[in-house]
Amino acid sequence: MTNARVNLLPHRAERRQRARKHFLTLSGMTVGLGVLIAFLIYQFYASQIEVQNDRNTFLANEIKKLDKDIADINELKNQIQALLARKQIIETLQAERAQTVHLLEQMVRQMPEGIYLRSMRQSGPRVHIVGYAQSNARVSTLMRNIEASPWLEQPVLVEVKASNVDKKRVSEFNMYLNLKQRAASPDGEKDAAKSAAKKG
Repeated sequence: MTNARVNLLPHRAERRQRARKHFLTLSGMTVGLGVLIAFLIYQFYASQIEVQNDRNTFLANEIKKLDKDIADINELKNQIQALLARKQIIETLQAERAQTVHLLEQMVRQMPEGIYLRSMRQSGPRVHIVGYAQSNARVSTLMRNIEASPWLEQPVLVEVKASNVDKKRVSEFNMYLNLKQRAASPDGEKDAAKSAAKKG
């Protein structure tokens, strides 16, 4: 019986070499896959950062536009306030002019015979008059007429004193009265309008 001897060393070496190559190939593929994944992740986040930067730039530009719009709106508000203030001044002047017309018209209407004015000064609704009357009774009549007027009210007699004008003895009176902001009745306003129309 013959013993057969087989040399297995080259086969084992070859097997180990194949295993090493397979390991290196797998390692290389794993490293390559890892690099590819890392690159893809980097690209993804880089694109996300770029998108966010674009959004930030867009928002910054929109904020600048809004700031400009807000500044324009504030400027318009200031202009509106200035116009409203001018409108209020004009309305006040018109109202004062109308009050002056009513004051003059009512003084003519309510002035009894035997009285004439020396001076009349107006400060807002307050009116100060100084005049002469033939008697104290005429002054009392004037005060009653003022109280009944649709535009005049609250006559306050400061003083009445004797005086001589053109060698005639008269009563010099000093009086305050108020001009109403509104007519007490529509009829009084109509009368004032009719009287103004007649004078025109």
